[in-house]
Amino acid sequence: IHVTWALMIGGTPEDRPRYTKSIRFDPFPFPDCPDRLKNRIRAVAEELDIHRKTRQAEHPQLTLTQMYNVLDKLRSGKTLNHNDERIKNDGLVLVLKDLHDQLDTLVFEAYGWPIDLDDEEILTRLVELNKERAAEEKEGKVRWLRPEYQIPRFGSEAERARLEEERRRAREEALFAERQPSLDLEDSLQEMKPRYPTGDELAETAAVIRVMATAEEPLSISAICSYFSQGRQVEKRVASTVFALARLGHLTSTDDGNTFSLRRFA
Repeated sequence: IHVTWALMIGGTPEDRPRYTKSIRFDPFPFPDCPDRLKNRIRAVAEELDIHRKTRQAEHPQLTLTQMYNVLDKLRSGKTLNHNDERIKNDGLVLVLKDLHDQLDTLVFEAYGWPIDLDDEEILTRLVELNKERAAEEKEGKVRWLRPEYQIPRFGSEAERARLEEERRRAREEALFAERQPSLDLEDSLQEMKPRYPTGDELAETAAVIRVMATAEEPLSISAICSYFSQGRQVEKRVASTVFALARLGHLTSTDDGNTFSLRRFA
């Protein structure tokens, strides 16, 4: 969404867009969504950042430009050449694609918009939202991006007082929570695990590759299932994906298919 805005708002000297903060960032209307959704967006964004850094650490010659050029080819359905295939494998670009798809879905949800909008519709909605925000700010209502940082420095007295009251309540809630019996650790950990995306073959492939990429030792099918909230309920789907990846040469097994490892391409 922001890319659409940045490319279509402001000037583009020569044949390349230039990112000017005052034109492209400052007036951009960010979504105003619940903390629950903000936390989900933050978690996926952090996972995306870790994924890219990890792949580049393992393959020092791999660049973000290479990874995203291959990602663009995958999205457009273009045929990958031998070098593209190497980059796709080294960069685990299918995982990169899955993370971006997750992030896009969450951001559209944050705006409350359908995910199938075209660029013109996105820009129209952003411009209208920008006008609404400008009108709100004239009335004294500011939707701070980082209220904890910005309000003490730039907010009104009423906003600073409200922030202090929210902090006081948060401290009280934290003290109250400390006195409550903790949830069963195993149940809590299970809730934190991602769901296996049954029914979406590309997402299933990316999910399995993501697990295998972080594994420090060969994993069995049941061990792979343990990374997902459904556990062994999705064992058949996970097994199908694992065997397909093995047939394609992305996974290897040295014990007749009992455990698998991600093939590391030279």
